[in-house]
Amino acid sequence: MAITLVNPEGLPTVDAYRQVAVASGSRTVFIAGQVAWGSDGATVGVGDLAAQVEQCYVNIATALAAVGGTFDDVAKLTVYVADWTPEQMPQLMDGISRAAERLGVVPVPPATLIGVAALDVPEHLVEIEATAVLD
Repeated sequence: MAITLVNPEGLPTVDAYRQVAVASGSRTVFIAGQVAWGSDGATVGVGDLAAQVEQCYVNIATALAAVGGTFDDVAKLTVYVADWTPEQMPQLMDGISRAAERLGVVPVPPATLIGVAALDVPEHLVEIEATAVLD
C-alpha cells in the first residue's frame, strides 16, 4: 500500500478523516471532480445530498479501479457542496457511510470541505475530487 494515514498527536482526531497521508508510491493519480452521474449520465439522487455523496464515492472507486487502485490509495479528497450550511453535515456523513458500506471500504483520507455557490448543473449538490498514489 502506497498511502499511510495518520492522526498526529497534537492535532484533533476527526472520525471522518485522518489529518495526514504519507505517500510512498510512484504513480500519482488525479481524479476529476466526480458528481452524482450514474453510468448512463443521469443524475442520481436529485435533491438528496446523501445519495449524491454516495454516487460520487462510487464514481471515484470506479475511476480508481480503472487504473488499478482502490480507496486505500487515496491521499486526499476535496468535497465541494453547493449552498453549504453546517446543518447539512449529517446528510454528508450519511452519504459517506452509505458509500463505505456499499464499497466495503473505510474512506478516511485527509479531506477538505468547501462550500460553493453552485456546481455545473443545478441538480448537482456535491462534487468530490481525489488524488491517489499507487505503487
